[in-house]
Amino acid sequence: MRPFKILGIQQIAIGSTDKLRLRKLWVDLFGLEVTGTFKSERENVDEDICALGQGPLKVEVDLMQPLDPDQKPAVHATPLNHVGLWIDDLPAAVQWLTGQGVRFAPGGIRRGGAGFDICFVHPKASEEFPVGGEGVLIELVQAPPEVVQAFTAVANGAR
Repeated sequence: MRPFKILGIQQIAIGSTDKLRLRKLWVDLFGLEVTGTFKSERENVDEDICALGQGPLKVEVDLMQPLDPDQKPAVHATPLNHVGLWIDDLPAAVQWLTGQGVRFAPGGIRRGGAGFDICFVHPKASEEFPVGGEGVLIELVQAPPEVVQAFTAVANGAR
């Protein structure tokens, strides 16, 4: 029995060498609100954090460009950089998925740019861990209590 639930999509992250071009589409034309920014030399990223929807069910849309396009990680090399999933119990999920042969990216569980605990399923499997994201980086995000409650209410038919 799986000891955790995937509640819903927490975020999508889109990479480009020119964040202003991403903003033109997602902010200026689609109307998403920029709710924050995040820069990290370690992660080679300069990103605008945008919101789609409201309340605990809102989806984060990260518009990312590399600080240095010649360095790794290359956040722009795959335009759909990663998909983030809300998880109700991240430590239990990581422990169980590891036991099922899922390969995680280096770094373990840590605080992410939006302030939630996160970890990443590696896009590629390995001999030791034969299950990966099949080319997609997948971020697992610890859902705060209000998000767990909102998804539970929706699942139980509340509006």
